[in-house]
Amino acid sequence: MKVLIINGPNLNLLGTREPEIYGTVSMEDYLDALRSEFPSFELEYYQSNIEGEIINHLQKDEFDALIINPGAFTHYSYAIADCLKNINKPKVEVHISNIYKREEFRQKSVTAANTDAVLSGFGMDGYRLAVLSLK
Repeated sequence: MKVLIINGPNLNLLGTREPEIYGTVSMEDYLDALRSEFPSFELEYYQSNIEGEIINHLQKDEFDALIINPGAFTHYSYAIADCLKNINKPKVEVHISNIYKREEFRQKSVTAANTDAVLSGFGMDGYRLAVLSLK
């Protein structure tokens, strides 16, 4: 199974960005661990700070399942929400922090309604739990 993992804005800084919230592990290091743990999955990774690039990548439709952390786009990107609505494959939204314990504007996800599940507050382990849900 080919699983596309997409991260939105500022998540290219994982490992150094607000380590008290996001931890100290880079996404590249975490992906290495995921690939070792799940050798039967083909895990492809894409990150962009640009909304349209994320949509273009999703619309290529070159995956069997999707794990997405839209980052700040979670809270206001109706364009990504609409794109997710048109993907008829397993989709899991992941948030490293518990968005419901953060600022009020972060407590609403406009994208979640167009995914099958949401994992929030498990740290980087949310990505692993998302892969497990696809088995």
